[in-house]
Amino acid sequence: MPEQNSTSAVPSPSGLRNRHIAMIALGGTIGAGLFVGSSAAIAATGPAILLGFLLVGLLIIMIMRMLGEMVVADPGRGSFVEYIRAAHGDRIGFTSGWLYWFFWVVVLGSEAIAGALLLQDWINAPAWVLAVGLVVAMKIVNFFAPRIFGECEFWLSSIKVFTIVAFVVLGILYVLHVFGPGVPVAQNVLHHGGIFPHGVIALLSIIPTILFTMMGSEIATVAAAESSEPGKNVARVTRSLGVRITLFYVAAVGLILMILPWTAIVPGKSPFVAAMVAMGIPGAAFIMRIAVLSAVLSCLNSSMYITSRILTELADQGDAPAFLTRASVNEAPRMAITVSSVAGMLVAFSSILAPQTIFAFLLSCSGGLILLIYCLIATSYIVVRNAARRIGTEKADFSLPFFPLCNYITIGGVVLVFLAMLANPSERMTALASLGTAVVCYGLATIFSRKSVTA
Repeated sequence: MPEQNSTSAVPSPSGLRNRHIAMIALGGTIGAGLFVGSSAAIAATGPAILLGFLLVGLLIIMIMRMLGEMVVADPGRGSFVEYIRAAHGDRIGFTSGWLYWFFWVVVLGSEAIAGALLLQDWINAPAWVLAVGLVVAMKIVNFFAPRIFGECEFWLSSIKVFTIVAFVVLGILYVLHVFGPGVPVAQNVLHHGGIFPHGVIALLSIIPTILFTMMGSEIATVAAAESSEPGKNVARVTRSLGVRITLFYVAAVGLILMILPWTAIVPGKSPFVAAMVAMGIPGAAFIMRIAVLSAVLSCLNSSMYITSRILTELADQGDAPAFLTRASVNEAPRMAITVSSVAGMLVAFSSILAPQTIFAFLLSCSGGLILLIYCLIATSYIVVRNAARRIGTEKADFSLPFFPLCNYITIGGVVLVFLAMLANPSERMTALASLGTAVVCYGLATIFSRKSVTA
């Protein structure tokens, strides 16, 4: 491993603080996908969406636990990509790194356009101008020391978390008839086609969409490497993050389904606004617009951060151009940030110039990649823990129960979701495109590895 990776554990005044890590961990997974995108998932599955959130939450709990134990057992490697590389070799490391970077670049461009469309309510300017402005603004934020990124993410995430907590509290009071005219909970949940109005296959095939709204928890483990206590921060984050995320999502969406029948939820429009209007909350649309804008900016900020760090690590390993490396972890990787921001803007432009062709293709190619990445984390944990067992350190470093059954269940769940996507005509192209992208990336890894051997 390169020498600079080991310096991530050195305390630095420019590094991230414990409160930054905690809020990045919690707020990083609460995005516009929950505030707005969850409407499409609710419309596609009905009340069964709660089971979907529970299943995805369980997956995240398992993945974060596995990742946390690998990092604590062998700290200082860098992002989770380096643990995949250590377990499966350079070709899989190359593949997982570039797939993850590509996934977040598509997110970056998508969020830039989403933010631009939101800002058009206040600023009379073309969407592409506003999108470029947002990307440049986040690029400037990330150009400073990591602590500046952490401070911005802390406050942006605080707005999201406060909004969810306030909504849950008000929703509980409304359902309990503390205020308002009351609501027929059982009728709203059960009398509109039952729990599974569209069947189990519809639920399984929507899992990637649900995961897309809940993903991002692994960013905290990368950010922890730039804090003064990386080992302790990773352990703290991975122990409880998955449970907290699941409770947030299940509580919020569950209350929406109690307040309104799922058939009243309109895809593309915020179900939170609909529920708040039903409760009689004044200024619901404006409140949610602020929350969604903070979510978009937070996601942009995190996307810029994680893409630059992954790109830097790939450069450290010789899997990306050498000019993308950085001299010190205390400094921002400005070249990597610049490359990622340009790539994100190209994605944003494609959504304006060719939304039904190029942009739709990029979304399909990236749609299932996070499932493949999580599957690789699960298999890497098996390899790493078996290696620890051989040298006698397993009991000291690892505590995930029912090993390796949990890992195989996780992997089997990913396979089952892909099969469900292939069986669903509306999700089939996403599954095929994501698997094809992974195959192409692995092919490139094979070609480059052969060139490096013959050089």
